Amino acid sequence: MRILGVDPGLTRCGVGVVDVGTDRRARFVHAGVIRTPADDPLAERLLAVSRGIADLIREFSPEAVAVERVFAQHNLRTVMGTAQASGIALAQAAEHGLPVGLHTPSEVKAAITGYGSAAKLQVGTMVMRILALDEIPKPADAADALALAICHGWRGGGASTGAVAGGSLTPAQRAWREAEKSTGKRRVAS
Repeated sequence: MRILGVDPGLTRCGVGVVDVGTDRRARFVHAGVIRTPADDPLAERLLAVSRGIADLIREFSPEAVAVERVFAQHNLRTVMGTAQASGIALAQAAEHGLPVGLHTPSEVKAAITGYGSAAKLQVGTMVMRILALDEIPKPADAADALALAICHGWRGGGASTGAVAGGSLTPAQRAWREAEKSTGKRRVAS
């Protein structure tokens, strides 16, 4: 299965494409970053991210898209740009009829390194080893996107994960859903 991983960001949106076989072997296809200048108008930056993701979908024909689940951060400006870029990735996947998996950073780190609090260097090193690359993909946004794609493939990426389009939930996602139910909050997306 070919998977496009997206590490959402407004200034640097990491993208990575891998093929994951039924034997869990992952093969590198592409990695990069969609960049937008911070001083450009927001609408133009979002359009550039959208076009970049659409171009990748057309060029590499992924069967699924894996996107990092956005969590609140201390810097409101950063989380807003991340959330906006994430929405663009989700919309492009839907536009192209692709199933989407949302994965938390800790889920990805645990899948790739075995440790949910792994440092970026550890994730990059494991991505390099898993994909048999000569060096760690740079920048880190590209390595993170590859890690997302690998994680999605290893977690049965054929069906959507997260509740974007149904499918099986990871234990962390099930816990999240149960916590939301117990507080009486309605989910917009899982």
